[in-house]
Amino acid sequence: MIKFAVIGAGHIGKRHAEMIKRHDEAELVAICDVKPIGEVDAEKFGVPYFNTTEELFNASIDIDVVNICSPNGLHAEHSLVALNHKKHIVCEKPMALQKQDCEAIIYKALQMHRNVFCVMQNRYSPPSAWVKEVVEKKIIGDIYMVQLNCYWNRDERYYKKGGWKGTADLDGGTLFTQFSHFIDIMYWLFGDIKDIQAKFNDFNHHGLTTFEDSGFVNFNFINGGMGAINYSTSVWDTNLESSLTVIGSKGSVKIGGQYMDKVEYCHIKDYKMPELAATNPANDYGAYKGSANNHGYIIDNVIDTLKGRNTITTNALEGLKIVDIIERIYSLRNGDKKS
Repeated sequence: MIKFAVIGAGHIGKRHAEMIKRHDEAELVAICDVKPIGEVDAEKFGVPYFNTTEELFNASIDIDVVNICSPNGLHAEHSLVALNHKKHIVCEKPMALQKQDCEAIIYKALQMHRNVFCVMQNRYSPPSAWVKEVVEKKIIGDIYMVQLNCYWNRDERYYKKGGWKGTADLDGGTLFTQFSHFIDIMYWLFGDIKDIQAKFNDFNHHGLTTFEDSGFVNFNFINGGMGAINYSTSVWDTNLESSLTVIGSKGSVKIGGQYMDKVEYCHIKDYKMPELAATNPANDYGAYKGSANNHGYIIDNVIDTLKGRNTITTNALEGLKIVDIIERIYSLRNGDKKS
C-alpha cells in the first residue's frame, strides 16, 4: 500500500482524500489544515488530523506521498517541507506562483531522489487525449491558429470575504487559479509560446479580488502557428464555456462545452473521427463548478509510477512551464515589457 497524507482540507483537498480512500492500493494516513477539524468536515476520513506541517511530520506516521492542496501561494513552502522529509509530492495547480519557486522544488526533489507529480487532470479527458493524437500524428497537418476561450462565472459566492481566493499573495491571479488547467492543455498540445501581447480588465470584481477578471492574450508558438487566449470570470451567474479551436493545414477541430468536455466540430481531410468515451463530470462545488473530476487518474498514476508500472503524466518541468507562461503573460499586466 502507498501511504498518503493531504495538506489542505478545502474542496480539492477533500477530493484528493476521497480518491485515495477509494483506491485499492492506497491508504490515507493523515490530513493537515490550519482550521479546526470540524470546520472543514474532515472527521469523516477517520485519520489523524494536524493543524501544522511540523505536527504532521513530527508524529512518526509512515508517509510515502504528500498531496499539496493548500492555497496556491503556499504550494512551494509545503512542497519543500515535504521533500525535506523525503516524501514524494502531488502538487495541485499551480505548482507555485513564481518560476524560481518551481526551480527550488525541482532542485530539492532531485537532491532527495523523490518524485513531483503535478495535477493537470484535464489531460485525462477523452476529447483532450483525442486532440493530442490528432496534433502529434499530424492528422490535422501544420498548425495555423489556436484559440482558447475560457468564460466562467466566479462571483461573490466564490470570492468570499476573509478567504484566500482573490488575494495576490495566496491566489496569484485568474490564470493561476481558474484557467491554468487549460493553459496546460495548450502547452501539452502545441508547446511553448513567444511574442506575447495582452490586454487586461477588471469588469466586476472590485472589492472581491486584487487582480484582473478578464484578458485577451495573443502570441506565436515556438513550434509554428499563432494562438490566443480569451478569458473572463465576469460571466453572469454560471459558466459559459471553455473551448479550444484548432485550425490546421488539413482541417479544423473544436472542443467545447463548459469544461472542454465535448467535441463540437471535426472536419479533417480523409479522416473519420472515432467515437470517444464519455468525459467525467466537472468538479461540483455547489454554486460554481470547476474542471473535470479526473483526480482518480492522478492517484492511479502516482501509484503506478511508484510501483514501476508507468511514468509521471505531468512532471515537475511541465508544472514549471505552466507557471513560466503565466508569469510571462502577467509581466505585461504588471507593466514589464519583457515576455
